[in-house]
Amino acid sequence: MAKKKELQCPPGVPRWLVQFGDMMSLLLVFFILLLSMSTIDAKKVNEAMGSLNGALSVLEGGTQSEVSRERMQLATPIVKQSESDEVVNRVTVTISEFNEIIRRQGGEETVQIEEAIQGFMIRLPAGILFRPGSASVISADAKLLLKRIAMLASRMPKDMRVVVQGHADDLETEAGNPEFRDKWTLSTARAVSVVKELIADGMPPEKLAAEGLASYKPIATNATEEGRARNRRVEIHFMGESKSSESKAPKSILDVP
Repeated sequence: MAKKKELQCPPGVPRWLVQFGDMMSLLLVFFILLLSMSTIDAKKVNEAMGSLNGALSVLEGGTQSEVSRERMQLATPIVKQSESDEVVNRVTVTISEFNEIIRRQGGEETVQIEEAIQGFMIRLPAGILFRPGSASVISADAKLLLKRIAMLASRMPKDMRVVVQGHADDLETEAGNPEFRDKWTLSTARAVSVVKELIADGMPPEKLAAEGLASYKPIATNATEEGRARNRRVEIHFMGESKSSESKAPKSILDVP
C-alpha cells in the first residue's frame, strides 16, 4: 500500500497568530495612552485594591475595602453660565456687528460696552444717533441697534433697571434752537429720546430712567475736537436692584420720629 503524504505546515508564523499579536499590541498601546492621560490617585487605587481583595476573600489584616463616604459625597461642581452673562455676550456680539457696519460706511465713532460694579454699560457716541443740535434719533442703523438691545434686555432678570444718561461737551449749546438753549436741556432731551426708542421697542417704562448730565462728566479732554466728540455721548447703564442694600441704607433726618 502507498503511504499517504503528510500535510506539511508552511514555514513561518501562522497568519492568525500575526493578526492576534497585532491586535494585542494595539490594545496595549491604547491602555498605555489612557494611563498616560489620566491622573493616578493613590487613595483611590488603595480603595480599589481593597475592594478587589475583599471580593476575592483575600483581605489581609482587616484592610478596609469600603469607599469613604466623603469621597462618595464629593462631586465636581458644574459651572453654569448665568442668564445675565449670556445676554451680555449677545449684546457684545451685536455691538461688534454694528461697529463693523459703521466702519464699512466710513465712520470712525464706535459703540463701546464696559463692565460696571452692578452690571454693565453701553456707550453710544452722539454722532451716530443725532444730528448736530438735534435730539431725535434719525439713524436707521442706530434705531436697529437700540431695538436689538431692547430685545436682549427683555431676557435679563426682573430686578434689572436701565438708566440712560445724556452727556455733552463744554461748547455744545444750541442758541439758535429755542428748545435747547443750554447743555442741560440738550443732554436730557437726548437721553429721553433714547428711552422712548427703547420703550417703543418693548422695554417696560417702569424699568427705565433718563438723566441729563450736561458736560460735567467728561471721559476725555475738551481741549481738542476728538476729545469733545467722545464727551458727546449717550450711556445706557444696566444695573441690578439690590433690595438688601436699600433696607440697610441709613435713614434721613425726615425719617426720624
